[in-house]
Amino acid sequence: MQKKLKRILTRVTKPARYTGGEYNSVMKNANDVRVRFAFCFPDVYEIGMSHLGLRILYGVLNEREDCWCERVFAVWPDMEAEMRKEGIKLFALESGDPIDRFDFVAFTLQYEMSYTAVLNMLDLAGLPVYAKDRDDSMPLVIAGGPCAYNPEPLADFVDIFSLGEGEEALCELVDAYEKAKDEGISKKEFLIRVAQIPGFYVPSLYQVNYHPDGTIASVIPTNGAPKTVRKRIIEDLDSVYYPEKMIVPSTEIVHDRVVLEVFRGCIRGCRFCQAGYAYRPVRAKRAKTLIRQGIGLCEDSGYEEISLASLSTSDYKELPALCDGLLEWCEPHQTSLQLPSLRADNFSQELMQRVQKVRKSGLTFAPEAGSARLRAAINKNLTEEEILHACQVAFEGGWNSVKLYFMIGLPTETDEDIVAIAELAQKVLWTWKRHAANKSRGVKITVSAACFVPKPGTPFQWFGQNTREEFRRKAYLLRDSIKSKAITYNWHEPDTSYLEAVLARGDRRMSAVLYDVWKRGARLDGWSEYFDFDAWMDAFKACEISPEFYANRMRGREEIMPWEHLSTGVSRRHLLHEWDAAYASCISPDCRKQCTGCGASDLLCGGVCDA
Repeated sequence: MQKKLKRILTRVTKPARYTGGEYNSVMKNANDVRVRFAFCFPDVYEIGMSHLGLRILYGVLNEREDCWCERVFAVWPDMEAEMRKEGIKLFALESGDPIDRFDFVAFTLQYEMSYTAVLNMLDLAGLPVYAKDRDDSMPLVIAGGPCAYNPEPLADFVDIFSLGEGEEALCELVDAYEKAKDEGISKKEFLIRVAQIPGFYVPSLYQVNYHPDGTIASVIPTNGAPKTVRKRIIEDLDSVYYPEKMIVPSTEIVHDRVVLEVFRGCIRGCRFCQAGYAYRPVRAKRAKTLIRQGIGLCEDSGYEEISLASLSTSDYKELPALCDGLLEWCEPHQTSLQLPSLRADNFSQELMQRVQKVRKSGLTFAPEAGSARLRAAINKNLTEEEILHACQVAFEGGWNSVKLYFMIGLPTETDEDIVAIAELAQKVLWTWKRHAANKSRGVKITVSAACFVPKPGTPFQWFGQNTREEFRRKAYLLRDSIKSKAITYNWHEPDTSYLEAVLARGDRRMSAVLYDVWKRGARLDGWSEYFDFDAWMDAFKACEISPEFYANRMRGREEIMPWEHLSTGVSRRHLLHEWDAAYASCISPDCRKQCTGCGASDLLCGGVCDA
C-alpha cells in the first residue's frame, strides 16, 4: 500500500495532510499493544489538528503501554477518488495501517454537518456503515463530543456513544474491552456490559416508539440498560492528564499554537448556548499549573503563541496572575498571549495592556442581540453602556478594528431588534470617532450575524427555528439598516443552519436521510464548495421525512425529546424555568452571584462547583 500511497500523493492537493511523521506523534509496535484505537476526526487535517480534545485524548490513550491511539482524518475529494481508484482503504497517520484492522474506530462529533463524513470514512475504511451489518470481527465504532448529547440521527451507525469528558471514561472502556477479549464474549454481550459503565450509551439497547403524529411516545431500555445515561466529568483539572508535548504539524493548520485550557464550564447562563449548559459545572485549573504547562509546551514545540481556551476566558478568577506569570516568560521569548472569549463587561484597560504586551491581535465581542430587551430574553447580561465602554477602552488603547457577533432568529425577536444591531454598530463607530488614539488608519467595524439554531439541552430546545425565507428577510433588513461604509456586514446563507437544526433536534429516523444523502454524494457538508442543499432536500423527499417537522416546529412542553434519556446534569425543570424567563425578558444571575439550582453540581462529589 505504501508504494500506491506515494504514487497518488503527487496527484492530490496538500499531500502533507496524509503523510504523518510529525514531531511528537506517537509511534509504537503494533505487536506490543493489546488495543489499537483509531481517533477519527470527520473533517480534514487542518481542522482536526486544531482541536484540543483530540490532542488530550490522543495523549491519554498513548500513555498506556497496552494501547496505541492513532489519528485519522477525512480526506479531500481528490484524495478519496485516488484511494478508491487504487483500492487504498482509509488509514491511520502513524502506522499507515487500514483502520478496519483496529479494535476501535472512534469519531468526535463537533458539528452536525460532519455526519455524512462519518459515513464516508466508515465506507472508505471498508466497513459497513450500518452497525447491524458489522460482525464480531470488525472494529467497534464509538463517538463522542458535543453532538453526542443528541446522537439519535447517528444511532443506526454507531455502536457506543460517550457522553461528557473522556479522559477517564475511555480508559475504562479499554479496560472493559481487554477483559472481554480475554473472556471471549460476543460483541452483543460486550455492548450490554458497556451500557453499565457510567457515561456510555448503547443505542441498540433502546427501543423508540412513536405517536401517530410522529412525536416520540417512549424510549424503553432493554437488556438492563439504564433508563437515563448521565455524562461523565473530570472534577480535578489540575491532576488530570494534559499533554506535556504537542504534535507539531508539518503543514499549516487553522489554529497552530499552544492552547491552554483554563477552565471547563461557564458561569453565565446564555439560554441559546449548548456548550454553556453541556459543560457545566464550572471547574478551573490553578494559574500555577497553567503557567507550568504553557511554558513547557512552548519550549518543547517552538511555538511563539499561546492561546487561553475556555467559554469565557475573562471570567477566570486567576486571570491577572496567569497573564503575568506567562508574560514573564513570553516577553523575553517574543511569544504572544491570546485571550479569546472576552466579555465586554469585564474588558478593562489593565486587561487590554496585558493582551497587547507582545503582539496586538484583533478584538472580538459578542453582544449576540442588538437591543437590551432581547439580550435579557437570551440572558446575555450585557448592557449597551458596557459594550460601548469596552470599545472605548480598545480605541483609546490603539485598536482600530473590532468584530461584533450577533444572532438573528432568536426567540421573541422582532424587526426592531434587528434594526437595533445596526444602531449599536453605529454607536460603536461614534465611540471610535470620539475616543480613538489613532484616527489616521481609519476604523473597521465588522458585524457578523449567524442564524440561530435551537440546540438540545438548552432552554431554547423547544423553540421552532425561523424559516429560511424569514432568515433571509431579516438578514436583508439588517443589511439595509447599516448606513456607514466603515461597517462591514457578514452573514451566512441559512441553508446549512436549517439542516443543522434538523440534525440537532432529529431522531433515529434521520439515519435513513443521512444514508440516502451520503449515497447521493454528500461528504464534506461543512465546506461550501461541496455542500449540496438540493441533494439533502431530495433525500428528505425520498425518505418521506419532513425537515420542517424537526427544524421549524415549536415543541410542546410535555413532548418527549429524542435525547430525553441522555443527561448533561441540568434538569428539565431548570430548562423550562429559563424558557419561561426568556419570554418574560427576565435575567437569571450568573453562577458566581447566585446558584440557580440547575442540577449540574450534583455531578461533583462535594456538590459545589468552582464558579
